[in-house]
Amino acid sequence: MKNIVSLKWLLARMYESDIVIVDCRFQLGKPESGREAYKESHIPGAVYLDLEKDLSSAITEHGGRHPLPDIAELTGTLSRAGIGNASRVIAYDDQGGAMASRLWWLLKYLGHEQVFVLDEGFTAWQKAGFPVSADQKVLIPSPFFATVQHNMLVEVDEVQEKLGKAGVTLIDSREAARYRGEVEPIDRVAGHIPGAINRFWAEGRGADGQWKSAEEQAARFEGLAKDGETIVYCGSGVTACPNVLALQEAGFTNVRLYAGSWSDWISFPENQIAVGDEVALKGE
Repeated sequence: MKNIVSLKWLLARMYESDIVIVDCRFQLGKPESGREAYKESHIPGAVYLDLEKDLSSAITEHGGRHPLPDIAELTGTLSRAGIGNASRVIAYDDQGGAMASRLWWLLKYLGHEQVFVLDEGFTAWQKAGFPVSADQKVLIPSPFFATVQHNMLVEVDEVQEKLGKAGVTLIDSREAARYRGEVEPIDRVAGHIPGAINRFWAEGRGADGQWKSAEEQAARFEGLAKDGETIVYCGSGVTACPNVLALQEAGFTNVRLYAGSWSDWISFPENQIAVGDEVALKGE
């Protein structure tokens, strides 16, 4: 099943009754900028969901910088946004698909299959001359019932247990310099989880801003076992989601998200930290 839809695909279907378009634009460090951009201009009929207010819960001692939202609260948010179990949800952003992929993953986690990420994002939609609007949709709630897919998620204790285990691949989705521990602009400790390999999430898109094909995604993860267990993380569980999507596009069948990610890992003082490059690929 494809997870990415083109601008033209959405243009042809945007007014169909079961389509719900969700604007997920958000900039780290500028938490109001996404909502303000939405108020100014968005794809007609789109509703806005905020990464930190709607798609994350409050920060605590553990759980990372963007803890997963409470399931009951999230289903309520989705229902109020007009997302029901029969909805086809199209998520977009202007951050390379990172924020839209968070909603994509959350809906998949809740058992909702009909969710897609819009290729390229809002700026490309606008540049293509497709319609935009500042009108805010009147929201008609639609009941959403979750069937939680617990196997999609991994917690810190399971990551600890599986470090170095045969058949398990751990993928760090951050930029290479952060992975190697050379810089750390956000979290208080630099480095990566021991044994993790690095596949920067943004490399899932080409120079033109479009998502790479399934074959190109497979080339990014060449040498890794498609039928093994793959655990993906980033800084806070957000930019790992486009890598989860890319891995699924590439044919990997057992991909799990460590939602707390690096910011959760370093909240436990007993957890080991590695720096530099890992010499061997795990999971082969």
